[in-house]
Amino acid sequence: MGRILDRVRQLACGAVVTMGFALAATGASAETVTDLAGRTVEIPASVHRIILGEGRLVYALAPLEKQHLFDHIVGWQGEFRGADTQSYDQYVATFPQAAGIALIGKTTADTVSPERVLDLHPDLAILTVSGHGPGKSSELVTQLESAHIPVVFVDFRADPLHDTIASMQILGRVLHRETEAADYLSFYQSHLKRITDRIATVPQAQRPRVFIEMLAAMRESCCHTAGKGNMGAFIEAAGGQNIAAPLLPGYIGDIDLEKVIASDPDFYIADGTKGPKASGPGLRMGAEVTPDIARASLLKVMERPGISSLRAVTDGHAFGIWHSFYDSPYNILAVEVMAKHFHPDLFADVDPEATQKELYSRFLPVRQEGTFWIDARP
Repeated sequence: MGRILDRVRQLACGAVVTMGFALAATGASAETVTDLAGRTVEIPASVHRIILGEGRLVYALAPLEKQHLFDHIVGWQGEFRGADTQSYDQYVATFPQAAGIALIGKTTADTVSPERVLDLHPDLAILTVSGHGPGKSSELVTQLESAHIPVVFVDFRADPLHDTIASMQILGRVLHRETEAADYLSFYQSHLKRITDRIATVPQAQRPRVFIEMLAAMRESCCHTAGKGNMGAFIEAAGGQNIAAPLLPGYIGDIDLEKVIASDPDFYIADGTKGPKASGPGLRMGAEVTPDIARASLLKVMERPGISSLRAVTDGHAFGIWHSFYDSPYNILAVEVMAKHFHPDLFADVDPEATQKELYSRFLPVRQEGTFWIDARP
């Protein structure tokens, strides 16, 4: 701890001198933003060395930085390469420097080393309010603030359809990519409004009852799911009734299989993010996964006792979806896919594949070939 405090004092002095010199030389001035933790943060006039509290924040930075995505990232947590290995590999193939980014931790907040972060000399840290990385009460935040290094919180998990908009606006400002953020949000909000405007005309009694099993079959017992928020928010926005919403106190949790069976949902959704070569049970979904592999894994997931007897499964109202939509600004694709399933006549003109192609071609520096949703029946 003594070494960390000494390092903080050194960086604090250096940060103040460096920022003062930079602002004097350029005539630029820092500005303030209010982040998703409700904190007022002064951000530097230019950002050169960024720490990501979660590696999967690259999903959000990609539409803003595009070909410059990895120019300034000097450290990140290692959950990206573990939880979405195929996407990580595709990004490294396009940006080889990504493989050399320093790891500040593994997959949980308690593995993050404040000393390691400080040694990377960041001038900005981007963390998430909820998820796998350090939270606002973490020791890392205390150390960074003591060193006068700005810390900004965003979030894509708890209240995704609201916080995606706020988070992309915040990132646009702190990265000085306001134009890019506005462009992405124009695309995002126009697609979301098309769904929500039509759903507003659908009576509650005509909205199907839906159960989503997150990381399906990857745990010893069913059922890990979303409540009020997260994937549950996608279900509600798409015109479904999430059966787990009244059963969970938070936005993610577990419910008993017996409660799922008793609820008798009209639709069953499985999510997953395993690669085509992964071992063990679970849904193969995401980059590098073919439709045949995805569907075969979905059928295996649905063969389990209890799940196989659900009316939604026997009636063919079942599909699989990419798990990482749950913490990504690409979640509009999940909403469109769900709306198309729940209300096919109402959304006959909506084409999630076309939306995905537009998102990839306009906003992403890496074209992620793979399967991100699949029907149980061809």
